[in-house]
Amino acid sequence: MTTPAPTRLDPLQLFLEADIVVQVVIVGLVLASIWVWTIIVGFSLRMGRVRRRSEGFEEEFWETDQPEALVSGKRRQDNPSARVAAAGLAELRGSTKDGLRNKEGAKQRIALAMEGQVAAEADALAERLNFLATTGSVAPFVGLFGTVWGIMNSFFQIGMQQNSSLAVVAPGISEALFATAIGLFAAIPAVIAYNRFSHRVNQFEARLHRFADRVAAQIGRELERT
Repeated sequence: MTTPAPTRLDPLQLFLEADIVVQVVIVGLVLASIWVWTIIVGFSLRMGRVRRRSEGFEEEFWETDQPEALVSGKRRQDNPSARVAAAGLAELRGSTKDGLRNKEGAKQRIALAMEGQVAAEADALAERLNFLATTGSVAPFVGLFGTVWGIMNSFFQIGMQQNSSLAVVAPGISEALFATAIGLFAAIPAVIAYNRFSHRVNQFEARLHRFADRVAAQIGRELERT
């Protein structure tokens, strides 16, 4: 009794019947894809949380008469705006500790301290995005490597069996092309997410720059009154 021909593509069967090298490639790409989606979900949640906390802190900062109390303790936890303001206020304390001798120099140091903190916050947010960029660039080529290996194996089978019929070649080629499909499956979401998240990080960095400029301007006005 003959086994009925499959009526649809079975990815699991393709994987199980593939060459060991192609299987390793597919497993690596699947793991990369899982990590990509983990980063996508985690970054989306973190970015939303950070934006809400920063917006809330900035509203309180412009309303309070005691900014030092806002930037201390737990308020700085996962709150870039709080850390930017804290960097400026820390530099202000350092510049006025032994008396204010150079107002312009103090204002420049305060602005530089906050600008440096803004850059550090943007780098921290974008840290995991490098994996998305790498996966988006490399995964198609890794899948292509699996495809080339599978096609090479198909030609080897032709030589071994002295038979070039489609029945001999098709299974190996299907397994090989499956590796390319998995590579694209990992790469496409990674590229889309990297572009989208990079834009969001740049927008948030610009927001922090505007906040830092306003804080520096306010501190500068305070220094002018002294």
